[in-house]
Amino acid sequence: MSETSPGPRTLEVALGSRSYPIQIGPGLLGEPGALAPYLAGSQVMIVTNAVVAPLYLERCRAALPASAEVRELVLPDGEATKTLESVSRIWDALLEAGFNRRCTLVALGGGVIGDMVGFAAACYQRGVAFIQVPTTLLAQVDSSVGGKTGVNHPLGKNMIGAFWQPRAVLIDTDTLATLPPRELSAGLAEVIKYGLIRDADFLAWLEEALPALRALDAAALARAIERSCALKAEIVAEDETEQGVRALLNLGHTFGHAIEAHQGYGRWLHGEAVGTGMLMAVELSARLGWLSEAEVARTRAILEAAALPLAAPADMAVEDFLVRMRLDKKNIDSRLRLILLRALGDACLYDETPPDLLEAFIAAFPRS
Repeated sequence: MSETSPGPRTLEVALGSRSYPIQIGPGLLGEPGALAPYLAGSQVMIVTNAVVAPLYLERCRAALPASAEVRELVLPDGEATKTLESVSRIWDALLEAGFNRRCTLVALGGGVIGDMVGFAAACYQRGVAFIQVPTTLLAQVDSSVGGKTGVNHPLGKNMIGAFWQPRAVLIDTDTLATLPPRELSAGLAEVIKYGLIRDADFLAWLEEALPALRALDAAALARAIERSCALKAEIVAEDETEQGVRALLNLGHTFGHAIEAHQGYGRWLHGEAVGTGMLMAVELSARLGWLSEAEVARTRAILEAAALPLAAPADMAVEDFLVRMRLDKKNIDSRLRLILLRALGDACLYDETPPDLLEAFIAAFPRS
């Protein structure tokens, strides 16, 4: 894989008439009119949160044409706010402003904002346009691309939602300069995921590049973001509504979502839970005879270098995991379906894990 310049790059999510660009580069958010080509009409609602607004709301406004009728809604921050009540606040704001079917919503923030704004757009007047402007690494490499939108339910993460594609994704890599280290590590979990499921060469590059990524090196970040988005765009184009190969993007998520739901949304960051979940999936793959102990150790070292947790919560019993995992969206006809690895860089969907083996594995996995 050739070295990527930190300059602007454009990828495409190829979905026929609903194809859209992913723009990646420094300073994109402040460019006058950068969002203008993707607006459905003159009415624009920027939705962000209380952390992001002071940092980037003015820049986002500057990326819109002067002729636009712009309204703003600032929501509270945090995974715990990813609820129908928050989405209802978006609908209230749209209705109070008299916005019509040619309005455009702009999601300015991390994955929580992007998921909620996309879901609000999917439902408002049976579907209006929206644009993703992700400001966290996790949102830039994962949740902003592919059209998955929704909210959490107390019994399960992202259980209420819709597939609704944005008109564009604008990734200003400069926004990562204000990202806290813990959030950066959470985003790196999703970057590592792409190497584990589909690109062993990218995984090998990440092993060397993690110190530079954690130091916010511009060239390394640009390369990681571009490759992650390219892999996701490729998979989404193959399987938009997750009937097959797109499920592989959920490596670690069945275990990770169980951790998030049990602990209470926001206590563990999504990427932290996914990181631990990926290690669980890799170790289970080894128990099934597909991976060597050396490959497990290599995965553990990569996750550790990204400053991700390597143990499950101390207060989670086997049944706590299983209760949440049984609600996973991938399950069909009560069969627990897991994303596992045949090799590093080669993921598969597997629904034949013996229950006794799974329970013994979860019981033996480290806690902290």
